[in-house]
Amino acid sequence: MTDHRDYREAAASFGAVAAEYDRGRPGYPGELFDEVERLWGRGLKGARVLDVGAGTGIATRLLAARGAEVVAVEPSGGMAAQFAASSPTLPLVRGTGDDLPFHDGSADLITYAQAFHWTYPERSVPEAVRVLRPGGALAAWWNVHDETVPWVRARDERMAAALPDRYRGYGGIGGHTGHFAPAGLRVERVVLRWVRQVTVEHVLTDLTSRSYLASLGPGERAPILAAEREAMLAEFPDGVVVEPFALDLTVAVKPG
Repeated sequence: MTDHRDYREAAASFGAVAAEYDRGRPGYPGELFDEVERLWGRGLKGARVLDVGAGTGIATRLLAARGAEVVAVEPSGGMAAQFAASSPTLPLVRGTGDDLPFHDGSADLITYAQAFHWTYPERSVPEAVRVLRPGGALAAWWNVHDETVPWVRARDERMAAALPDRYRGYGGIGGHTGHFAPAGLRVERVVLRWVRQVTVEHVLTDLTSRSYLASLGPGERAPILAAEREAMLAEFPDGVVVEPFALDLTVAVKPG
């Protein structure tokens, strides 16, 4: 992420598709939170957690269900409004990972679900270290479509052809999380594989919420989504998709 203008434009696009984001994006299997606890070395129950870039609250709700005392942090007005509608009992603070509106040493865990790449690590990592208590951790994870599966790879190729200036695919998270160890954090990483079964229309709703399509106008998105619907129905004529993910998790622990 080198162009600040492009970063702001893409990040701001989510507000307009917040409802699609909440309906279409995948959740996370329970195994993810088991691994967060294992790599961190403590449980989520009773932990003070900041869920940064919380979006519509998909991960926030799951963290709360595990017993965490979680506060969502979200910069987008549209996403925050959808969060309030979907998760009215959970606290939300407007802010970004690059400038956390919290006191020093006030959090046990800071999470970034599909969100750390929207920060500037040279700012967000020192901010996380500042806000974390000794022995606290930050956890960043991404649901990545499993490109070893042929139909997923074919879809990526279609998106790259349709949106050559916008679609970048999955380049790995090392460029983002590579700032953790130099900050003095103990870093652990694991990749979990899981699937969800959804309809073709659900997959298209998810695609609508992706930054490379969300940042287009509805008229520009429509032909791309129509072509994708046709291709997906040819692949899945019954309209049901088994969608595979590689869930890429990094946990970085602050010394106690």
